[in-house]
Amino acid sequence: MKKNRESGGFLPLTRAEMEERGWEAPDFVYVSGDAYTDHPSFGAAIISRVLEDAGFRVAILAQPDFSDCTAFLEFGRPRLGFLVSAGNIDSMVAHYTVAKKRRSYDYYTPGGKTGKRPDRACIVYSNRIREAYGDVPIILGGIEASLRRFSHYDYWDNRVRNSLLIDSGADILTYGMGENILLRIAALLERGVPVKKIRDVRGSVWVGKVGDKIHYPVAAEFDSSVLKTDKEKYAEAFGIQYRNQDAINGRAIVEYYGDRMLVQNPPMPPLERKELDHVYSLPYMRTYHPSYEKEGGVPAIAEVKFSLTHNRGCFGGCNFCALAFHQGRTVRSRSEESVIAEAKLLTSLPDFKGYIHDVGGPTANFRNPACEKQLKDGVCPSRKCLVPTPCKNLRVDHSEYMHLIESVESLPGVKKVFIRSGIRFDYLMADRDDSFFRKMIKDNISGQLKVAPEHCSADVLSCMGKPTWEVYESFRSKYFELCRRMGKDQYIIPYLMSSHPGSTLNDAIELALYMKKDHCTPEQVQDFYPTPGTASTVMYYTGINPLTMKKVHVATEPEEKRLQRALLQYNRKENAAAVRKALRIAGREDLIGFGEGCLVRPEERRQEQRKPTEEKKISKTPVGKRRNAKKKTGRS
Repeated sequence: MKKNRESGGFLPLTRAEMEERGWEAPDFVYVSGDAYTDHPSFGAAIISRVLEDAGFRVAILAQPDFSDCTAFLEFGRPRLGFLVSAGNIDSMVAHYTVAKKRRSYDYYTPGGKTGKRPDRACIVYSNRIREAYGDVPIILGGIEASLRRFSHYDYWDNRVRNSLLIDSGADILTYGMGENILLRIAALLERGVPVKKIRDVRGSVWVGKVGDKIHYPVAAEFDSSVLKTDKEKYAEAFGIQYRNQDAINGRAIVEYYGDRMLVQNPPMPPLERKELDHVYSLPYMRTYHPSYEKEGGVPAIAEVKFSLTHNRGCFGGCNFCALAFHQGRTVRSRSEESVIAEAKLLTSLPDFKGYIHDVGGPTANFRNPACEKQLKDGVCPSRKCLVPTPCKNLRVDHSEYMHLIESVESLPGVKKVFIRSGIRFDYLMADRDDSFFRKMIKDNISGQLKVAPEHCSADVLSCMGKPTWEVYESFRSKYFELCRRMGKDQYIIPYLMSSHPGSTLNDAIELALYMKKDHCTPEQVQDFYPTPGTASTVMYYTGINPLTMKKVHVATEPEEKRLQRALLQYNRKENAAAVRKALRIAGREDLIGFGEGCLVRPEERRQEQRKPTEEKKISKTPVGKRRNAKKKTGRS
């Protein structure tokens, strides 16, 4: 293994580029469902640069033709193995909307074209590699592998599928943030350890025969055939998996597939500050490979090119979010010096205009673990840090984050720094010192702040793992009061979700009434999307909250989901019929009418008797005044 980085520039994307470096073969071929973008917001870029930094030769096989195995022969047989990832997001989520319709645009493909990666990319890529090279080591990683490492409910097939490691035929699956996991695996392969014998690496999943040695204490064992047929057992299994995703207190978990045994080792500890700083100091080219220029480039770079990631992990605990199963619930962050060094680098780029688009991460205003206890004992298996109320041990402090932003703002060439990734507003409200709150409103918002209350129903918010609506209202009131004091005409854009488990038609009506009272007309509403690896997806499939084992109402029928969504956009003319139907089903016909508190007017035929009078009034109004009247109505 060579210990020195060989040359600058992009890693080889073709055999010709590899041969320019004088390589006969790479140590690893990284197969990705995304186009090659060498930026630290892309998992493939981080892993490949970390391995390069350790002295390994890595070639990139980005979006290969998957119709046969020919494209997988591009670099020849790698010396140590193939690394396989579907890309930055699950391939099924990348390809399909929540309505299971094909998307028409792919942000991770040149020109936004679709069809460049297969459905279930990790399985297809692994099969093609086996066709080409037989028993070459295959190591899975990335979000698709991470969230499908156990038997999992698949929304698109509407059934529980096997672990991705079983269905792909790969040798090892890595989950979570993979830098140290892959460095450990690469070192063992370099020493000549057969891939089938690598079974003790934290953060990895392996398959053996029943009775094989397991290197860690086991939390639970499950039969995959039972998980596919017994929803209560499936929910119970997820709850145990969730409570064992901490590097300090997590234990191994076993699933049986006939005479085979799948073992998830406990998580790899998160990268500490010095390690994170090093990862972000590596020589990324910070853009897509130049070969994509003729196709219009890779759209995904636009959002992140001038953004800074300062943290990892999230103790927010939203049940519909996959972070708990991937990055984990304990937060780590980069040093101020590391972030400033990257900011300085951004200011030197030729197309930098003076604006840092974000200093954020999974949750922008988290910098450290939630409490000192987490550093010793790990995250609490059965207690969340912020909900239903903030834990008494929660350490709330925005001073470090505020100083970091101020330091970036002070750099020559920086005109403004924005905060665009999620702000956890309940954490913000728990801070007795509102210095950061005031500073954010004054300097770091581009006219509107996006936050995620998601719903107003107490039952729904409980199922979501979100704070109560009263917390959001307190935040909202304080936000607008501070804006008023500062003379700022700024707004809040609330993210709202329809049809989340726990939400009934009455809950959707409650939210619609609140929005009407608040004069809120959301342009976009997110239907709940049951993606792998979340507690909310388990609720959707089983009707059971896996963290409490209590039953919840679930809107699984397309018609109920359509009606809930329509209620959240009750003011749209095209939704009027659906809103009326929903209100009648719920016994709320009192909300159909012309009154101030009504959500929708009656059908047109019921208005016919009113039309002559209205038309007579309008006919007496001069044309100019009529136009002005319409404008005023539109603004209200």
